[in-house]
Amino acid sequence: MKMSRIHAAMIASVLAVTALPTAAAAGCYGCYVPPAPCGTCYQQRIVPPQYRTVQETVMVEPGRVVAHRTPAQYRTVMVPQTVMVVPEGVQYERIPAQYGVRERVEMVAPARAYYEPVVPRCASCGY
Repeated sequence: MKMSRIHAAMIASVLAVTALPTAAAAGCYGCYVPPAPCGTCYQQRIVPPQYRTVQETVMVEPGRVVAHRTPAQYRTVMVPQTVMVVPEGVQYERIPAQYGVRERVEMVAPARAYYEPVVPRCASCGY
């Protein structure tokens, strides 16, 4: 009876040791190339969206022409007589358009997700 308990204890300990995690469970796969396709060989990476600042020239105020009336000019030539020297007229002032720089942010690339291979975890075999 005593012998069977020792045998049972030894068998239980052997089973416990074989059930413990091995190098293959840690990602080393017993130093051999894992079969393809591998379900745990890739992990998802997410790249955030990419933005850039764009500067563009915009018209703040359009160009225009302003008309200014000039009154006629008179002079007294002789004591009783006043004569028009310059007739009434219009002078035009051209005002150029006003421009400014406007900054805006635009998306260059949207966020994306991709899968990349997992970094090897076993220093002795590379897997």
